[in-house]
Amino acid sequence: MALRVAVTHRKDRKKVEPYLAAVSSMDLEAVPVSPESAEAIEQFDALVLTGGADVAPARYGQTKSEETGEPDITRDKMEAALLKRALASDLPVLAICRGMQLFNVEHGGTLIQHLEDASAHRRPGHLYVHDVQVLPGTKLAAILGEERYGVNSRHHQAVERIGEGLIVSAKAHDGVVEGLERPDRRFALAVQWHPEDRLAVADGDRRLFEAFADAVRAAAGSASR
Repeated sequence: MALRVAVTHRKDRKKVEPYLAAVSSMDLEAVPVSPESAEAIEQFDALVLTGGADVAPARYGQTKSEETGEPDITRDKMEAALLKRALASDLPVLAICRGMQLFNVEHGGTLIQHLEDASAHRRPGHLYVHDVQVLPGTKLAAILGEERYGVNSRHHQAVERIGEGLIVSAKAHDGVVEGLERPDRRFALAVQWHPEDRLAVADGDRRLFEAFADAVRAAAGSASR
């Protein structure tokens, strides 16, 4: 039986399909999980936090700015609960775009609600938007094997204050944080771009999902001993 990975989503099932396909391509069972789902994280072997609506500013002690989209408080609560329990059990976590922002917030970090030059980062439909500098000594650097890596991008918010226990693993040319990880966990890694869209064209993004899948199998193997 394939190992089960919870892949979060909300409302529009079509938007979660690329994440499900990416996880499934690693011979893992990708299970879409929404606030309406009855399953708890204990029924899964790993967690993927996906892109979507802006995280509610109240979660990081700010009032909503004009540029911030209407938050989905129900989704925020669901994903925060799943993340907390996954980290407590040391289940592998891969957080993508909004997922990275929530990952940071749930560790006590804050967000920039609207980038001054959002057009440099918000270009939907493009497979390459800008390069990121991958920081040496990080898990992300070990996976990608490159100091500079070209990414796609479609966000207008970004990490501001780094959450407790997290380290930065990648930055854009303008200083925007593009990668975070929690080194005291088996695999708790977050990226601001969308690797699920580029498995067929970007070796680094495929290696990222392969590393996640390897961690899922290793965690399951340890739990069964």
